[in-house]
Amino acid sequence: MKIEILGTGCPKCKKLYESAKEAVATSGIQAEVVKVEDIMKITEYGVMMTPALVIDGVVKSAGKVLSPEQIQAFLN
Repeated sequence: MKIEILGTGCPKCKKLYESAKEAVATSGIQAEVVKVEDIMKITEYGVMMTPALVIDGVVKSAGKVLSPEQIQAFLN
């Protein structure tokens, strides 16, 4: 599983990245969590508001910081 956090490096983007890492750690699944800061790659997903959460190429959330529990719901 690949989890991408789309954002330009703002505090909200960093918080979502940390929440995603925590969600993966507590769920026990194998997943790669990466930050995507390249604006061209972000726009390829059609995301207009960051931060955004992408799981296996599918945008799950945009424009808000999710809690680790909310992210875990997408992982199960």
